Amino acid sequence: MRTNEDTVLRGQRVLLIPYEPHHVPRYHEWMKSEELQKLTASEPLTLEQEYYMQQSWREDADKCTFIILDAKQFDEGCSETQCMVGDVNLFLTKPENAEIAEIEIMIAEPVFRGRGLGEESVRLMLIYGITKLGISMFEAKIGHENMRSVRLFNKLHFQEVSTSDIFQEVTLQWNATEVEKQWLINTSPMTMTTYKETK
Repeated sequence: MRTNEDTVLRGQRVLLIPYEPHHVPRYHEWMKSEELQKLTASEPLTLEQEYYMQQSWREDADKCTFIILDAKQFDEGCSETQCMVGDVNLFLTKPENAEIAEIEIMIAEPVFRGRGLGEESVRLMLIYGITKLGISMFEAKIGHENMRSVRLFNKLHFQEVSTSDIFQEVTLQWNATEVEKQWLINTSPMTMTTYKETK
């Protein structure tokens, strides 16, 4: 999505930065993992296909993605590719209603799981979706076995709305009511800068 091509979101533990071509080799290495393929319902891609997907994320109006960096390491001088821990995405899945989006989170580096980086990344993405993209309803589709993600989204007030035995997944939903928006913003410190300023 062109809208976020120069946007950086900073929380207390994470930086969310645009997905750039120089991030692709590291991302491609992550996605060779059978565990991550299963958790994200993804098929393995060639490096060339991964570059094409990065371009798609940049150009397509119905997709918004950020690479997640560990803020502490980045602030200590670590390069972007060395600080990468995962990604967070929005899909505008219903052309007839641009206020609905599907959200996905992946903490690819096992050592960074369980540290709150995924939760903070989702919080920042929800705020960005509400304030910059006009989204008012978010859905998360999670595999039945991925209880860690289910618990994360439950903690963020997502409610189960359906389950599919065929796809082996549960759909959770969060409506951005005024009460929920205020709760989210008040409990999620965030600053927004440009990518050029961060480099």
